[in-house]
Amino acid sequence: MKFILTSIFTFLFLSVGYSKEVVIDMLNKRDDGQKMVYSQDIAKIDVGDTIKWLPTNKGHNVEFLGGPDGFELPAKSGLNKEVSITFDKPGVYLYVCTPHKVMGMIALVVVGGDVSNKDAISKVKMMGRGKKKLAELLGQI
Repeated sequence: MKFILTSIFTFLFLSVGYSKEVVIDMLNKRDDGQKMVYSQDIAKIDVGDTIKWLPTNKGHNVEFLGGPDGFELPAKSGLNKEVSITFDKPGVYLYVCTPHKVMGMIALVVVGGDVSNKDAISKVKMMGRGKKKLAELLGQI
């Protein structure tokens, strides 16, 4: 029994110890010249990792439009607010900046290398440049 408890504690301790935090900036313009973007179009992370979005430029937020089955979409963030989300479920997640999604301010998170819900994400209704950019991003994963 003592061995089992020690093993469980060690596993939990190591699992927490190896999770990482990825920082994504909300930007008016990225170094590559793209406007109304996040600093990463596709973030590839492991299960248990956290992404922190920073409102580097004002007027942006984070709103999730899709994720794997069973993922409860969090409420959209307020404008100019820092947001942190820990991803415990593998799959593809789609998020946008609510005021700028038509301008193509959208991005993906791929958790655990699992792209099994890619087709479901491709069916999320997008408009303007967001529609074209979603197709491009899905083609890259």
